[in-house]
Amino acid sequence: MQTLEALAREAASLADGPRRVIPILSGAEAEVGRQMQICNACRYCEGFCAVFPAMTRRLEFGQADIHFLANLCHNCGACLHACQYAPPHEFAVNVPQAMAEVRGQTYVDYAWPPALGVLYQRNGLTLSLALAVGLAFFLALAVAMRGGLWGAAPGDNFYSVFPHNLLVGLFAPVFGFATLALALGVRRFWRDITPATSGAPANGPAAAEAADAVLRLKYLDGGHGDGCHNEDDAYTLARRRFHHLTFYGFMLCFAATSVATLYHYAFGWVAPYALPSLPKLLGVVGGISLMVGTAGLWRLNRQRHPLHGDVKQKPMDLGFIALLFLTSASGLALWLGRGTPALALLLCLHLGAVMALFATLPYGKFAHGIFRSAALLRHAVEKRLPNPIGLGAD
Repeated sequence: MQTLEALAREAASLADGPRRVIPILSGAEAEVGRQMQICNACRYCEGFCAVFPAMTRRLEFGQADIHFLANLCHNCGACLHACQYAPPHEFAVNVPQAMAEVRGQTYVDYAWPPALGVLYQRNGLTLSLALAVGLAFFLALAVAMRGGLWGAAPGDNFYSVFPHNLLVGLFAPVFGFATLALALGVRRFWRDITPATSGAPANGPAAAEAADAVLRLKYLDGGHGDGCHNEDDAYTLARRRFHHLTFYGFMLCFAATSVATLYHYAFGWVAPYALPSLPKLLGVVGGISLMVGTAGLWRLNRQRHPLHGDVKQKPMDLGFIALLFLTSASGLALWLGRGTPALALLLCLHLGAVMALFATLPYGKFAHGIFRSAALLRHAVEKRLPNPIGLGAD
């Protein structure tokens, strides 16, 4: 005889068709869902950023919706200071903090392989610096065993310390692994949030709007152009400006490496390149911009009020900032140190920082730029479709 539970399952299957598996929400995800229900009833912050117009297109918030909204949030803090239900109110609505907790969780949930995401999240700053120093020490030890750690390299050329092919053999697999891990993570994220964001494919106008929002850091203006909040309720554009310096500094450094690669393989022009060559101009401008941007972000992060984010993620945030700063500072020092006895030592330090940065890219703060870009693209796609619940305005 069938049990009562089996009969109930059979009845549900006959009534509803195949059973749909509903993911069980974590505590952080459930908290975002609770707060979004309150915000959806209030809608005072509807014009602040992309989160709230996207919120008004929903009556309930499943896991995919929550992951989408969390990565759409730029953590500017504007809604916290405008909210009448913020702490110490009994509703305790703090959207930036709740979204930050879920965002950090998505970095781990979508990391590949997952174990590395958990490790970096818990020990971000320590792991970043230890990895950079450890790799630099290993490289320095290899050079010292050859008897050339201190002394000018022949022709002031760092390829005399580490041959070009050896550097390619060391860095290409690490960079390739980081690219693969990021691609697999964002692919899973995209597949999960696409059904929750209309399911329509991306198109040209939506991609152009999302690219504009990414490149201008549109939603770091607080929704009113005055900027974010940091250590208090005062508006400041500092966070947006330092993000711009960091982002474009990184891109200029990447462009310098790409152009140098083209020079080497396409034209046979071997480094080092002197000013005013294009790789050197891009690298110097990018390195200075990256140093200034990361120094500013470090200061803002250390001063930020605990209610404006998830304090548990500070080690991960600071680890990424420290690696970016160390990479840019050591790169500039390497350029200035050409022709000095410190060249080999500076090269080891720079290569250690770069390799540590590549190895941790998929598991730290760098991932937020990729996931947020994907969320902005899905938002640009779904906002072009009719509101499915017919309430509010886009």
